[in-house]
This record gives sequence, structure tokens and C-alpha cells, in this order.
Amino acid sequence: MSKLSPYGLSVQKILVRARRQVFSEMVGNNPSIFQGEGYDFIELREYMPGDDIRHIDWNITAKLQKPFIKIFREERELNIVIVSVLNGSVHFGSKKFKQESIAEVAALLSYSTLKNGDLLSSYIFTDEMISSSKPSKKLHQIQKSVEDILSFDAINKKVDFKVIADTLFKRLKRKSLVLVIGDYFEIPDFKLLARKHEVLSIIVRDRLEENPPAMGFASLVDPESGAVLEGDFNSSSVKAYSKKVQAHDHRLYDTLRKDQIRFCKIYTDSLAGVELRRLFEGR
Repeated sequence: MSKLSPYGLSVQKILVRARRQVFSEMVGNNPSIFQGEGYDFIELREYMPGDDIRHIDWNITAKLQKPFIKIFREERELNIVIVSVLNGSVHFGSKKFKQESIAEVAALLSYSTLKNGDLLSSYIFTDEMISSSKPSKKLHQIQKSVEDILSFDAINKKVDFKVIADTLFKRLKRKSLVLVIGDYFEIPDFKLLARKHEVLSIIVRDRLEENPPAMGFASLVDPESGAVLEGDFNSSSVKAYSKKVQAHDHRLYDTLRKDQIRFCKIYTDSLAGVELRRLFEGR
């Protein structure tokens, strides 16, 4: 029997949806989210007879009125590392849980990795490493990864980004593209990791947690600490909370940019594939 997320979405449904997007919708000139040779770009030079016309940089060519091509190193396999951060706060969602969205994002990235012929490895972290897989090109690894994400009990689990960064720095010997998926209500220090590898942050959020409605008097349970917060959550208090979230995110974005880490935000009600393609196309 296929495992279900808290909202009843099965592993198989997530896998089928992700596989359809990667192998059906992402076709044509952009068959994969990842463009392997893009990570081996060296320089531009003027076109010479016999050069591969697929490598012409049309923007530069139009500006200079001469054909220029992108020069790449010899193409090589990419080592793609997908890291799911499953602390207690991912056990939240208005339409679906963030934990479920993390599973969907991981599935999309995993299928794109294998479609591109690259090596895939996966990790799950809280304030410790929960699981890991060796680099592989086998499809069954994707199903296991999604099952592990959906079935993990994140309640009362905390996140420690230092543990994540230190562990990956020690374990990843080959230069890799590291994709860290989480809700990022803590600010990571990936500076050292990003010097050794290319690190991308994928922020998964629910719109309700950023802009909650006035609820009046209520009791709320923190899924990470288990603490109960009681009070009058009127329009003034929720507005103040929203401002704190915005201030946190400004610090988060500034930190990631300073460490030269690209990032995107995916909401639980948005199309993950669209946001991921924007991230990798550098929009």
C-alpha cells in the first residue's frame, strides 16, 4: 500500500505528477531543469568555421554584430545532492503540508537529475543526519526518497544548519550541486560549503504562515518545540508577526546573496516546476 501524506496524497501520486512534468512537459529545447554544460562554462570567443552553432551566444552576437560562441570544458557528469530539512515547522499547511511540498520538489529535482544523466544522492536532516543515499542513477532511489520524506515524523524536531553544513562539507568529496530544501525559519551559514560546492536554497512556505488572518483568542502549538502559545491574535498582533517574518526573510536573503547562494521561494499552492525552472534559468 502506498504511503500517504498528512493530507492523504500518496507517494505514487507525487511520483507520477513529477515524472509527467519532467518527461512530458519539460521537453523541447529545455529537456531538463539542469543544463550540465552550463556548469563548465569558461569564456566567450569569436565564432570560427566548424564550431557548434548550438553554443552561439545570440545576445552577445546581436550586440557586437559578430557571432560569438560559449566555450565549455569537456562535458562531465554533475553530482546532484538533494537535502530535505524536516524540522517540526514543516508539519504545517493550509492547502497541503510543507513536508508534502518538499517531497514534490525533491521528486522533480530527482527525475530531472536522472533525465539529464547525472548522479543523484539524497539526504534528510533535522538537527542531525537522519538518512543518506549513495550517488546513483537508479529510478527506485527516487521512490524511496519520497517515501522517507513523507513518512518522517517531523513533530518536535529542530533544525541545525551548522550540522548540515559541516556534515556535507566532510562527506561530499567531489564538487557537487547541493540543493537544500526547507522552510528556512532559521538563517543558515553555508559560506564554507558554498566555497567547495555550488549551493542552492529552495525555501518552501505556506502563505498562511507569512500572513495569518486575525483569529481572536486561540491556543497555538509550536510543532517544533511543542510549546503552547495562548493569546488574542487580533489584527494588530498578526500584522506585527507578519512584519517580523518579512524582516527575517530580508536577513535571510541578504545572507544567501552575500554567500553567493542562489535561492527561490515555493509556496504550497504554487507550481514548483515553474519556480525551479526560473531558478535554474537565472530569472
